[in-house]
Formats: sequence, C-alpha cells, structure tokens
Amino acid sequence: MTASGHRYFIVNKPYDMLSQFVGPVDAVKLSDLDFSFPEGIHAIGRLDKNSEGLLILTTNKKVTRLLFQGERMHGRTYLVKVKDVVKEESLHQLRTGVMIHIKGGVDYRTTPCEVDIVQRPANLFRQEWDQRDDIPHTWLQITLTEGKFHQIRKMVRAVHHRCQRLIRLSIEELRLEDLQPSGVKELEEEVFFEKVKIDNWKISG
Repeated sequence: MTASGHRYFIVNKPYDMLSQFVGPVDAVKLSDLDFSFPEGIHAIGRLDKNSEGLLILTTNKKVTRLLFQGERMHGRTYLVKVKDVVKEESLHQLRTGVMIHIKGGVDYRTTPCEVDIVQRPANLFRQEWDQRDDIPHTWLQITLTEGKFHQIRKMVRAVHHRCQRLIRLSIEELRLEDLQPSGVKELEEEVFFEKVKIDNWKISG
C-alpha cells in the first residue's frame, strides 16, 4: 500500500476485451483477468474493445483529470497497422492535421502529431486473424497529445486507409515493454507519477 493509500497498475489489454469490470454477460471484461484487484479500482484512458495495449488501472480518481483532462498535454504512442501502402502525402496529412467527425456532429481538425512508418516489431504478439504479411499493409507509429473518440481510426480513414490493428505502446514514459497480453503489473506510486509526468503534489493537494 502506498503512502496515499492508492494503488496503480498497468495491463496489456488484449483484443476483444472491454476496458471495464462490469458489462454484458457474454463480453470479456477486466474482471476476467487472472488477478485480484483492490476495491475501487477503475480504468482510465480506456481503449475500445478492438484495440490492444497499455491500459492504466488505479484507485486514484484524480489521475484521470490530471493525465487526460489537465492543462498539460500528455503524449500517447500507438502502433497501427493499416491496409495498403501509405504514401508520403498521406503521412504529411496525418502529421499536420486531418478533418474527422467527432461527438456532437462536429467536424474537427486534429492537432499536429508524430507519424512514422515502422517495421512490425519482432516480438509483437500475433493475433489468429493477423497472420498474413503478404497482403499490402503499413505499420505506423503515431504519437498524439489528444484523444477524441476513435481518433486514430478516424484519422487513417480520412486519408483512405482502414485500421486493421491498433496497439497503445505508451503513455508518456510508461511503456508496455515486455508485458504480455492479459498481463498485469503493479507500480509504486512515485514510479507511476514519474513515468506519466504528474507532480505528486497535484494528487495529494
């Protein structure tokens, strides 16, 4: 138990799992993970059912506001597989901002972000449905400081590509590293604050 009484975890959320503990009976949820979480735990910066990767769980409700709703922007990096070969023109559009449709029926131009073509990581967990490497595709690494609903999927669609796989690798300096799908890792409070770049006085104050 930390000095504040709160606890902090990261999970490598697998594909087809909800980022919540309660939901439809036939859905795979966080409660299905083989881990005994403390009371009051909740996920922040949720991933949709079809996305994978880094998910933060904590008993500290202030973290959501400071990490995703505060004045300071926090970077989030994703590994994204899209259908077909991405051209330089499309990369430029993604980097400088594209128009997407967001909640409330509003057209929104995304803020500038980092986008690079990368190789598929050798240690990346293979999904049963993602075994074909001979079909034209591109792996992108995208770092955002904002997170509209389904933003990355909408961004690649705006440049005429379909998102085939979406994996969150990191939030600031907090990284998945070698944590396997469905794996859970607990972090000390000071380590967590340092890696996500939150001043601990803002949490305790």
